[in-house]
Amino acid sequence: MITITCEPFGTTKDGIAVKRYWMKNDSGMCVGILSYGCAIQSICVPDKDGGSRDVVLGYDTLSDYENGTVFFGAFVGRFANRIKNASFTLNGKTYELQKNDGNNHLHGIYSHKAFDGEIDGDAVVFRYLSPAFDEGYPGSLRLEIRYRLREDNALSIAYTATTDASTVINLTNHSYFNLNGQDGSDVLSHELMIDADRFTEVDEVPLPTGRILPAADTPLDFRVMKPIGRDIDADDAQIRRCGGYDHNFALNGEGLRRFAKAVSHGSGITLEAYTTQPGVQLYSGNFIQTDRVQKGKNGLRYPRYGGFCLETQHYPCSPNYAHFPTTQLNPGETYHEETIYKFSTIE
Repeated sequence: MITITCEPFGTTKDGIAVKRYWMKNDSGMCVGILSYGCAIQSICVPDKDGGSRDVVLGYDTLSDYENGTVFFGAFVGRFANRIKNASFTLNGKTYELQKNDGNNHLHGIYSHKAFDGEIDGDAVVFRYLSPAFDEGYPGSLRLEIRYRLREDNALSIAYTATTDASTVINLTNHSYFNLNGQDGSDVLSHELMIDADRFTEVDEVPLPTGRILPAADTPLDFRVMKPIGRDIDADDAQIRRCGGYDHNFALNGEGLRRFAKAVSHGSGITLEAYTTQPGVQLYSGNFIQTDRVQKGKNGLRYPRYGGFCLETQHYPCSPNYAHFPTTQLNPGETYHEETIYKFSTIE
């Protein structure tokens, strides 16, 4: 049986009350989600020893989420990842976006917005009306983000959106996973598989060059499980430009399919990930040292490589590359994507 409760989680600088929703099942999984940024604050799952571990990075207080810069657990958009020069052309018209990443646009502001939330059966649903030209994007966007917990220890995240004018959209969740739990360790010994034969090349910024390259015989080949840290210091231009992994993988297959598997042999916790999206950004937490910003949960200072992200998405900078999967959404159409994170244990 799925149970969902709700409790206060403070008030924003603007005086908006924020809630935390707790979702629990009978299989030992518990998920905490905030109405601020729709952030996944906690995912507690059983380990191989019969205990429970919180496997996502985050903060203890609302003020830390308001001041945070690394998107712990956040829902991001209107366009996940980077758009070069913070501009794009749609239907012959050029739109200028907010420059929030040097000369470029990154992720958008949804991670710092308070959403309207409600309990709907075995799910928590958040809604938001993003006005036209918010950050420069055309079209008013009606958003629904639905988190559903299942008895098989799977968390589903479903995104739905409609618009009243042609626009671009790319939504994801930015959770950082550490299957060892909240112990301040890194994830370099975690083994990871990503079902992708190709990746999008990045330049020095790093931004997509437009080239889609084969992963075979490169440090970005995760088609067979390997430790995240095995090739993270490789003498390779793609690795050097990002300080580790911060790359979009062009996933194999279509529809809802399993695209990744990660294992910590220390905790015995396994994560299997499924999505309808064409790509995933693997980020190895290259710049998350919390001694430069706030402390993490329980006063922890998360180290470099302290968590890894599997940000399901359309490709970065897609509006500027016609051969990338389209991110255009028109009036009368419905954007809908789903990602599932499923947890289990090994002996």
